[in-house]
Amino acid sequence: MQKILIVGSGDVARRILSRLARRYRVYALLRDSGRAVAWRNAGAKPVVADLDDRASLQRLSGLADLVLHLAPPPAEGPRDTRTRNLLAALGKSKSLPRRLVYVSTTGVYGDCAGASIDETRRLNPESARAGRRVDAERCLRRWGKQTGVQVSILRAPGIYAADRLPVERLHKGLPALVAADDVFTNHIHADDLAAACVAALRRGGANRAYNAVDDSALRMAEYFDRVADAFALPRAPRITRDQAEKTLSPVQMSFMRESRRIGNRRIKKELKLSFAYPTIDDGIAEALRSRRNACSS
Repeated sequence: MQKILIVGSGDVARRILSRLARRYRVYALLRDSGRAVAWRNAGAKPVVADLDDRASLQRLSGLADLVLHLAPPPAEGPRDTRTRNLLAALGKSKSLPRRLVYVSTTGVYGDCAGASIDETRRLNPESARAGRRVDAERCLRRWGKQTGVQVSILRAPGIYAADRLPVERLHKGLPALVAADDVFTNHIHADDLAAACVAALRRGGANRAYNAVDDSALRMAEYFDRVADAFALPRAPRITRDQAEKTLSPVQMSFMRESRRIGNRRIKKELKLSFAYPTIDDGIAEALRSRRNACSS
C-alpha cells in the first residue's frame, strides 16, 4: 500500500483524506497534538511536528511515497521557510517521495487588468503574501529538478464551500466596488480542489503548474450579488475605489486591486478533472440544498 503524507491539515486536507483513506496509508502532519484523535478517527496516522521547527520534522525522512503540501507560508518575510524546512527533512533520506503536489495561489500572477490568462503568464506577485508563494514554487521546482522528484503545482484562487460563502460579509453590509472599478475574481469549490489534488498525484507532470479554477468569470460584486440573492440578503452597497481605499482594511483592499480571468484548460485536459461544481451558481445551489436538509432534519 502506497504511503501519502499530507502537509497542512485544514478543510481541504480533510476532504482529500476522505478520498484516499481506503486506498493509501495516509500520514497527516499536525502542529496541534489536540487534533490527532480526530484525524486518526478519520483514517490518517497523525505525525505531530511544526514546519517552523526544522528539528521536529526528522520523522518525515523516508516516510512517504507521495506528498501533498497544502501548508501556507509564514505570515512575514520574503521567503517561505516552511517549504524549505519540509524539503530539508524529506531530502535527508535516500528514499525520496516519487511525487510532490503543492497548492499555491493564483495571486502569483498579480494584477492582469482583467485579461484572460493561462499558466504561461509571467509571475508578478504584488503582495508579500503572494511573493512568499512564488518563493515556494521556485524552491520546489529546483528541488524537483535536482532530486528527480516529480513536482506539480496547483494554483488555486478563492476557495469556497457551503460554509465558506461571504454570508457574514453581506450581513455586515460591507461594500463592493462600483462596476467601473470592479475586478474579475476566480473561484474553486473545496471539493473540486480536493479532487484536483488527487488528480495531480496520479497524472501531474514534472515541474508543471495547473490553474485550479472553475468555469466562472464573474466580477467580485457579481459574486456577492449571487450569494445575496440566493440567501435573501441585501446586496452589498457599491463604492468607488477611492472610497474603498479610505474605508476598507489593507487585507480587504488587496483582493480588490487584482483583476484576472484565469483559464483552466490545462487542468481539464492533462489531469482529466471534471468539476462537481463548474460554476459559482452550482456551489451556491448545493449550499442552499444543504441548508434546507439541515433545517428539515
